[in-house]
Amino acid sequence: MKNALFISLRLHEDNRLSRSLCYLVAYRFCSTLKMKNDPPNDTSALPLKIVSFLVESVAQNTTSSVFLPDAGQEIEVSGSPTENGILQWGVNIGMNFVAVRSESSIIHAFPFNSKKKRGDVAVKRPDSEVHVHWKRAAEIVLAACTRYMDIDGQLVLLNEENVEYFKKAIEDMASGSLRCVAIAYRPCEAETVPTGEDELAQWELPEGDLVLLAIVGLKDPCRKGVREAVELCVKAECGILESNADAEEPNLIEGKSFRAMSEDQRLEVVEKIFVMGRSSPNDKLLLVQALRKRGHVVVTGDGTNDAPALHEADIGLAMGIQGTEVAKESIDIIILDDDFASVVKILYF
Repeated sequence: MKNALFISLRLHEDNRLSRSLCYLVAYRFCSTLKMKNDPPNDTSALPLKIVSFLVESVAQNTTSSVFLPDAGQEIEVSGSPTENGILQWGVNIGMNFVAVRSESSIIHAFPFNSKKKRGDVAVKRPDSEVHVHWKRAAEIVLAACTRYMDIDGQLVLLNEENVEYFKKAIEDMASGSLRCVAIAYRPCEAETVPTGEDELAQWELPEGDLVLLAIVGLKDPCRKGVREAVELCVKAECGILESNADAEEPNLIEGKSFRAMSEDQRLEVVEKIFVMGRSSPNDKLLLVQALRKRGHVVVTGDGTNDAPALHEADIGLAMGIQGTEVAKESIDIIILDDDFASVVKILYF
């Protein structure tokens, strides 16, 4: 198996990309060879085709923006921490955000969906070719891929051995506390692309036969004071898993497992749960309902798609800076400084 592209991006405490810590690693299957660029600004070892597709995907499949300041000032990236990290890396490898977005046009977009946990966009290139770009949870994107692009820019079919290799890469990133995102694309035949405005609006973007371009891992280091705040929460038994605890059910459970239980089963295990991962808004609602039925005062807070759980909880929290307006409308307390340590102070009261 030829070299495949893996990227790890680290973020500053203020959610901006840390240039001194970000790095790119390309692994060779069944070999100890490991190529490392630190930071990943040098794309000379990569085929132009890979760079072109990556830049197109990063620039077009995003809800964030890149602002070009006056001469002598740093480029500003505006948006969510995850989007910012990927966009900043794109800038680092030479992406001209404005130029790329003007060269090709978005003809249809599927915004991020909490159920499918992905967002995709269809882009029409200058040569009239149409590409569909995917970017979301790595394991979900990988499951929809049938090929990958190797270090030589050639398309290679994904066999069982390849898939296990990429799954292992995702697991390794996740075990290092990285949030894993995969970037993939698919060329669309002209005859399959609607031409009318109404047809485009109803177009269901292709969900399979994707080409895997990159697996990205992002890490956001803890802010100052968070370690102490977490320790206080652990002592107060506020639902945080200790580092020496068993990371298995029921301490740690996936949303789909909790969802599949009967109501009686959920009531039986809910007090043993410290972490529920990969959960949908409805999973969180079920968790809140089960905890309240067991007599707990429930405090929760999150984003746009968690308004039902926020509304159901005894006390709903939302972040004042990064929090969405939908979340703020469904809660009781707004944390103005977006600091986890402030959550501890709230719990005192």
